[in-house]
Amino acid sequence: MKVKIKNRSAIVSILFAMLLFNSPWLMAQKVSRVGTSAATFLKVGIGARALAMGEAYTTIGGDVSSTYWNPAGLAALSQNQFLFVHYNYIADIYFDFGAMALPFNNLGVFGLFITYMGMPDIERTTITEPYGTGEKVSASSFCMGLSYGKYLTNRFSIGGNFKYIQENLWHTEARSFAFDLGLLYRTHFRNLTLGMSIANFGPGMRLQGRDLLVQHDIDPIHEGNNGNINADLKTDEFSLPIIFRVGGSIDLFKDVFGLEQNGLLLAMDAVHPNDNYEYMNFGLEYSFRNLIALRGGYRQTFLKDREGGLTYGFGLNLSVVGIRLMLDYALADFGRLDTLNKFSLILEL
Repeated sequence: MKVKIKNRSAIVSILFAMLLFNSPWLMAQKVSRVGTSAATFLKVGIGARALAMGEAYTTIGGDVSSTYWNPAGLAALSQNQFLFVHYNYIADIYFDFGAMALPFNNLGVFGLFITYMGMPDIERTTITEPYGTGEKVSASSFCMGLSYGKYLTNRFSIGGNFKYIQENLWHTEARSFAFDLGLLYRTHFRNLTLGMSIANFGPGMRLQGRDLLVQHDIDPIHEGNNGNINADLKTDEFSLPIIFRVGGSIDLFKDVFGLEQNGLLLAMDAVHPNDNYEYMNFGLEYSFRNLIALRGGYRQTFLKDREGGLTYGFGLNLSVVGIRLMLDYALADFGRLDTLNKFSLILEL
């Protein structure tokens, strides 16, 4: 007996719902594992539009910031886009991100991105010289990657990233590489969009360098042997901050009520990191004639001991001498770490 499936979008919707509400990945953990991963700068959200919407951005494709949230969203681009981000982050840390995405007809959309996090140099101190040695100590984190997104059907897209990751602490460094994978599906039910992504899947990182060089007596019991044998300290290996996201979004005004001049986008993400408890992000965006947008959201809902909270912002969509400018602003509450003002700029050529 043959069974004919008449509504594939309903089947896909059910599967996503089962994944969201029944997956063991989203069940409560007994141990949060906070502070057990390396390269945590990879968890800093990209783009003021996404941040203003509470980071509920897994299913919001169509701009170059999808290189971070879900590379499958790149497939919706029809023009070249360039993204520039600079944050004055927590505790005098600064964060920079740049990306570009280039569509190539039927081949798909290719992207390139660079992330850098740094801090001002600090003076080195020791037990014998607690007021400083005159040397400066630096620390930084760097990531560079390639992205790709493509439609397999007019409603289903896939995407992926390959990343090179490096962290530096004075004269030591740790290196690794990672992969991201994302899926997006626009259902036949009011164009409800469902999606998932997994980020930073790769080998762990271990510090190496001349700061770990020590002189050691390999046999202190016996007299007369060389007590100054060069040796390297071997640090522990720390895993990358793997993040699994699954979510959905729908435009109530355009796809439910048929109002073409305005949009009211609702989005929700469930997030499972490997170094913390699970949580959810919620966001909304009201847009008027594709010129101005007002946004709000809430980050890290249900997360124990969270430092997230309310987010809001706005966006302007302008055209200047044939170049489309998308300027976005977000204000994000980081709890005891204060609030942060964040801007981002996308150029579309």
